[in-house]
Amino acid sequence: MISANNVALSYGKRVIFKDVNIKFIPGNCYGLIGANGAGKSTFLKILAGEIEADRGEISVGPGERIAVLRQDHFAFDEETVFNTVIMGHKRLYQLMMEREAIYAKPEFTEEDGLRSGELEAEFSEMNGYEAESEAAVLLNGLGIPEELRYKTMKELEGGDKVRVLLAQALFGNPEILLLDEPTNHLDLKSIAWLDDFLSRFQNTLIVVSHDRHFLNQVCTHVADIDFGKITVYVGNYDFWYQASQLTLKQKQDENRKVTDKANELKEFIQRFSSNASKAKQATSRKKLLDKLTLEEMPVSSRKYPFVVFKPERPCGDIILEITGLSKTVDGVEVLKNLDLIVNKGDKIAFVGGDSLAKTTLFQILDGELKPDAGTVRWGVTITHSYFPKENSAYFDNDYNLIEWLCQFPPCDGESFARGFLGRMLFSGDDATKKTRVLSGGERVRCMLSRMMLKGANTLILDEPTNHLDLESITALNNGLIAFPEVILFAAHDHEFVSTVANRIVEFTPGGIIDRVMSFEDYLDDPRVTAERAALSQGRGELDL
Repeated sequence: MISANNVALSYGKRVIFKDVNIKFIPGNCYGLIGANGAGKSTFLKILAGEIEADRGEISVGPGERIAVLRQDHFAFDEETVFNTVIMGHKRLYQLMMEREAIYAKPEFTEEDGLRSGELEAEFSEMNGYEAESEAAVLLNGLGIPEELRYKTMKELEGGDKVRVLLAQALFGNPEILLLDEPTNHLDLKSIAWLDDFLSRFQNTLIVVSHDRHFLNQVCTHVADIDFGKITVYVGNYDFWYQASQLTLKQKQDENRKVTDKANELKEFIQRFSSNASKAKQATSRKKLLDKLTLEEMPVSSRKYPFVVFKPERPCGDIILEITGLSKTVDGVEVLKNLDLIVNKGDKIAFVGGDSLAKTTLFQILDGELKPDAGTVRWGVTITHSYFPKENSAYFDNDYNLIEWLCQFPPCDGESFARGFLGRMLFSGDDATKKTRVLSGGERVRCMLSRMMLKGANTLILDEPTNHLDLESITALNNGLIAFPEVILFAAHDHEFVSTVANRIVEFTPGGIIDRVMSFEDYLDDPRVTAERAALSQGRGELDL
């Protein structure tokens, strides 16, 4: 168990939260949610003891170990993958190192013998003999192949490092587990494995995530940071959303009733205050009016951008025809003889473990890359707009946001740009920010603004939910659901794929699987599983 007692934190004049009193109970999973900048990651760091609050204290159950998903991807560069995972249990790792040092001595003294006996007893009590097998299970579930497990961390790609650090946090069954965005850099299969693992976790779990499906799968409670406080709701993310919206509506309805009553009383008082026969009644109503109070509606830190894609013209009968498409990148054949016909109304989710194949296909469709072989034929009525996974090249300039947006027609002058940027949550001075200082989420909102201005009837999006908060993901999700034309996209957000896609194209080592069906039906279809196994030629089921 871990609890916060009268915890408060401010940055200058800005209050992040004040007088927070909250208790996290074993056996529960708490989803910590809030807008960007609300203090989610900061509160986790306070719980972990990494930073101090301005006031209050954190209490942890006696002897309980806190494990944290590390954000420093270079802290363990000189360690092997296996050692990095086991270092998640600091005391166990110390025992392992001391055991190895004693057994490596050329001469074994009596003192060494006594010490080794003590070490073995404690090591056994901590299930140390199962440490490597437990680490292997975690790494396997998170998609780290056996050949990487004895390499040093500095030899791994960034995404694989994140997976190893997640395995480190999960290792050794900690009493308190704190996870900040654990699904980042995970494919859908690894996320499903993590869902199952955390659903069976019996201790105290607190997780920050922007993945709605993940929060629905694992959370028993939601701790909402808003209005300068933390409110706990029983239930998962969907329940929190419904409950919070209901609470807000009830407050609004109550205030509306009070306002209507006040207006009614004011009208009576104004009409009859000078009427002798009604003067007493008017005085009585004035007393009632004085007693009416509107409940103050606090300002939420949550903001939803206005994401609406309006095609300038509908798609014709021919959308896109891909024939025999092949492409090799850095000596690796990522696309081989790809054939695909896109039809009217298609909203295609491209899935599969090979993200390079999806990105390469999108770059070819946008004209950024040329294929080694094959053809891409767009219909004459088609205009497409592309959201790239990597967008830094678009912001490598000295523009402010108004100047940046005005590069893209039909943006016409500062007034138009300010109005458009305001709807995308860049109001006031934010509209004059320099593009070089934008956060990842702000860059994504800029790229979505660029796409909306184009008025295309075919949208190509490569991982558009990366870096966005839940509110922006929800707005984008709803915008794509409402879009009447064609969408080609890749995403690791389960809820996003499930609610947008009506057709699934999966990349496998032996070719593609193409089905016109929802994502949920696709995952449950045994024919898809059989076809995937056949295409993979015994190499196992491919990550989704």
